[in-house]
Amino acid sequence: MSALSDRPVDPAVGLPVPHESAILHATGRAIFTDDLASRTAGVLTAWPVQSTHAHARVSVLRTDGALGVPGVVRVLTADDVPGINDSGIKHDEPLFPTEVMFYGQALCWVLAESTEAARLGADAVQVEYEVLTSVVTLSEAITAESFQGETRTVRRGDADAALAEAARVFEGESEVGGQEHFYLETQAALAQVEDDGRVFVQCSTQHPSETQAIVAHVLGLSSNAVTVQCLRMGGAFGGKEMQPHGFAAVAALGALLTGRPVRLRLTRTQDLTLTGKRHPFHASWRVGFSEDGLLLGLKATLTADGGWSLDLSEPVLSRALCHIDNAYWIPAIEARGRIVKTNKTSQTAFRGFGGPQGMFMIEDILGRCAPLLGIDPAELRRKNFYAPGQLTPYGQPVRHAERLGAIWTQLVHSSALARRTEEARAFNAASPHLKRALALTPVKFGISFNFTAFNQAGALVHVYKDGSVLINHGGTEMGQGLHTKMLQVASTALGVPLSAVRLAPTRTDKVPNTSATAASSSSDLNGGAIKNACDQILARMADVAGRMLGAHSQDVRFTRGRVSALGLGAGQDIGFAEVAGEAYLQRVQLWAAGFYRTEGLYWDQKAMQGEPFKYFAYGAAATEVEVDGFTGAYRVRRVDIVHDVGDSLSPIIDIGQVEGGFVQGAGWLTLEDLRWDAGDGPGRGRLLTQSASTYKLPSLSEMPDEFNVTLFERATEDGAIYGSKAVGEPPVMLALSVREALRQAVAGFGPAGHSVELASPATPEAVFWALTAARAAVEAEAPTQGTSGAERAPALTDT
Repeated sequence: MSALSDRPVDPAVGLPVPHESAILHATGRAIFTDDLASRTAGVLTAWPVQSTHAHARVSVLRTDGALGVPGVVRVLTADDVPGINDSGIKHDEPLFPTEVMFYGQALCWVLAESTEAARLGADAVQVEYEVLTSVVTLSEAITAESFQGETRTVRRGDADAALAEAARVFEGESEVGGQEHFYLETQAALAQVEDDGRVFVQCSTQHPSETQAIVAHVLGLSSNAVTVQCLRMGGAFGGKEMQPHGFAAVAALGALLTGRPVRLRLTRTQDLTLTGKRHPFHASWRVGFSEDGLLLGLKATLTADGGWSLDLSEPVLSRALCHIDNAYWIPAIEARGRIVKTNKTSQTAFRGFGGPQGMFMIEDILGRCAPLLGIDPAELRRKNFYAPGQLTPYGQPVRHAERLGAIWTQLVHSSALARRTEEARAFNAASPHLKRALALTPVKFGISFNFTAFNQAGALVHVYKDGSVLINHGGTEMGQGLHTKMLQVASTALGVPLSAVRLAPTRTDKVPNTSATAASSSSDLNGGAIKNACDQILARMADVAGRMLGAHSQDVRFTRGRVSALGLGAGQDIGFAEVAGEAYLQRVQLWAAGFYRTEGLYWDQKAMQGEPFKYFAYGAAATEVEVDGFTGAYRVRRVDIVHDVGDSLSPIIDIGQVEGGFVQGAGWLTLEDLRWDAGDGPGRGRLLTQSASTYKLPSLSEMPDEFNVTLFERATEDGAIYGSKAVGEPPVMLALSVREALRQAVAGFGPAGHSVELASPATPEAVFWALTAARAAVEAEAPTQGTSGAERAPALTDT
């Protein structure tokens, strides 16, 4: 086992400790970015003037009216930008645009003494437009050939030949919608200018270093003149990886020009209309099977709706292509990916980062083809699992592939699959208007950033003379428990009690050039950096302790705040604080900068070949649902999950992440229906689901009656921090079992062998139309299998 994954005696990692800010959250004492504004004197508020067209040229922008509103101090426009008028990493996102690219885009920002004055000032700004042709839906963009970015292809073998030789061939289309992040805390920033001209920005951001870089280039400053700090976030889910940069830049620009602090905090409707979502995807596909249901070949084209600019659409698409196989061996595959440009918000990172959309496609294919093959869906999935020694389509060995089968077997037993399946059959036979079904789906999710350079992290660890410890690292806390895990890592590495370690806010002037807190890699990266820093300090302290104990430094042990040496009797140990104090007197350095880089990664982006992931996280879920044949309404009766997190760093945190990820995935697949006005009227391109009253989020009423989560045991991941595995994103895809269970329940209303077409999100309305089609198939007694070379599985329509 590697030194990185080896756990010492009596470690703090692995203990079920609560979230480090749990009490602060529960009592309302936790400070978030916008809370700082009330503690800062002379703060101005920024308010956007938003476009009322999806695509138009701004012909006139009159700001005089705003300046006449009492309390308005200034209106920020493109003319005020001293640096580069762009907030994107691709230089395709003007901060103050002259060409409107989506309905609701911010054209300029009003600064005022109060929120109300800023709002009234924005209402007083007059804008005249030259309306241009707009592309709103994904299907419109495909027809118009409105593409952006690079086209990528993952390829292995000869897919055309495999399909020509396959005994059974099916073709179809699949489409999955986007998803709103709907974090509790909206986008927020507070900017101030220090006495020496340095700009200090407090921001709700997952990527402080990139926020720093964007603010600097907008202001025409170098990075060392800008400091970005993130205290904590009230949720993010990927929505604060790229999206905060422009808002932080607006606040910083306002502070620079007025000499006063500027706060920018979006209302919920502003946040929904200004920020990007999960990418909707469309796929057309042909798939071939052997007579006994083994996958032989797949040819697919995936199209992602990127919105008005590229943002992170290219790496999202790449990850989708790298996860279209999910847990299944496909001998011959050709999956092509492309991105369309539409006049909507720029779609961005969202938990799973394209992985969920890729997995959705193969699970949709298997779910639709299983009845046509006459094979139970769970069995079709199991028999196509990767086996040890096999490679992904992009050439990476599927290490620990045997865990897929082990997890599946454990889940089959723990969920009582056989018994409950028979109970559901008996229930369905006696119930013409209610149908139940139980579905199992697996997950194989690659862990690491697509962009190899991002797989690095830094940390700064201080040991003080009294033995207390302060840690800084480059990761940000959005409620996911990263800080809790890092406290446990530092406590374990230094051999001190958890109570002796504190954590400082994430700041770019403490740990520079950090990667985003994303890709489920933050514990791996920042944990490795913290351990590296702690190991440096401990090596120095061991020399001091060895002299104090009369022992060799290699024999010194640090445990529970006590320092001992091999061969010494009981009672001869000394306190960690005593050693720290003596180290100071001996002028021994008690702080260290740690660094970690993920080894063994290689990725050729153009060829889409290599080993982009450190390891795979595995899991499986079994979901039982009940569907009402009159309305399409349904309820989730029970969920059982077995998930692989390696040796958990913090079990309570990890179980919470599995539960939360599953629920968020279920929301994406069954409830959360983004709607845009695609008509030709004046509201074309307007987001219609602008609040919680029109956008349905999962609530307690959607929770399963019974929810069982088990962490897979004996799963040490060698080469990862203390043998753990990432947990943030993989559980989202476990929710595919909910959609597949709904499909199987709907099939209960149709004839044997009926392939169910189910839109996504599978809202009660979508389920109702699916079961209506199933009943129609009974009446028509339509054949379920063709005899020609290709059989048409139902294709999803554009919803």
